[in-house]
Amino acid sequence: MRHKYIGNNMSSKINQNKQEIHLEHRWSNAKAISWVTIGTGLFAIIFSSAKFADGSISTFQILFFRYIGGLLSLFLIASVSGGLRTYHSPKPFLYFLRAGFGATGAGAIMFASANMPIVDATALGLLYVVFIVPLGVMFLSDKITRQHLFGITLCGGGTAIIMLSRGAFSSIDAAYIIPAAVAVLGAVLLALEGFMIKVLSDVDRPLTVLLYTNAFGLFITGSFATTSWKYISLINSFPYLILGVVAISAQYCIVRGYKLAALSIVAPIDYSWLIFTALIGYIFFNEVPTIPVILGSCILAVGGTVLAIIRSTPPSVEANDIGRVQSVD
Repeated sequence: MRHKYIGNNMSSKINQNKQEIHLEHRWSNAKAISWVTIGTGLFAIIFSSAKFADGSISTFQILFFRYIGGLLSLFLIASVSGGLRTYHSPKPFLYFLRAGFGATGAGAIMFASANMPIVDATALGLLYVVFIVPLGVMFLSDKITRQHLFGITLCGGGTAIIMLSRGAFSSIDAAYIIPAAVAVLGAVLLALEGFMIKVLSDVDRPLTVLLYTNAFGLFITGSFATTSWKYISLINSFPYLILGVVAISAQYCIVRGYKLAALSIVAPIDYSWLIFTALIGYIFFNEVPTIPVILGSCILAVGGTVLAIIRSTPPSVEANDIGRVQSVD
């Protein structure tokens, strides 16, 4: 009887511990979804900056000023939190790759948006979500479940409704092919950047990731900006410098989110980019969202919720939990 009591008691503790870990993973997923959603909204402002500029300066000038403002902000933060030396990383080349993928990917999407319908460019840019999930499965051992597929399908369906209702791909001609190809290339580059974010977020602290990324991004975008530089006064460049602060906040949110959950959880949430784009169009450009846009946005929200409540328990969790309970007893 005593052995039976001990066995039942141990089994009860194991089940309770498993439930606590499942809840912890769900809460971790929810926090990751929140961080990535906030970061995506902030990045929507940055990607819309070329439309606000209306051709007054080039795309890479905007990105160059953004990196200047971002790097200055990071230097200030680092100076009051231990100095730059405390944020050294042993993998600077990986940060160079990440900055290269991110800067050229963003430039490609912004170029495409300026030379083709913005809905089409955004839709093609969102293909990076399709590209990034397989990267997580192949290289980071992410697991795809039916719930993942259901959530991703909802996100994709909501996106399709928004795109089609806004006239995406309603016309194709010779002048369309080049910017469309650039947009797809941008999607590939952004997927690679997202993969690098996940890898580096597991290696270094968020501020280290941001410092290296912005330093290399400044160098890369500056090189491109010199080839298409347009004069702009210091006063008029100030709003683009402020974009650096917005970008740092967005990057921090993205890094935090990617650190908390698998790529298959956080990557599809970037579909909310279209929701934020619709809000920016309504507030600043008098573009009134239609009923299909609202419907698509709601479906996107449901898809994000499904992803947020997925149980992402690692395969070895149960064995580890049993060992931990036994060691306590």
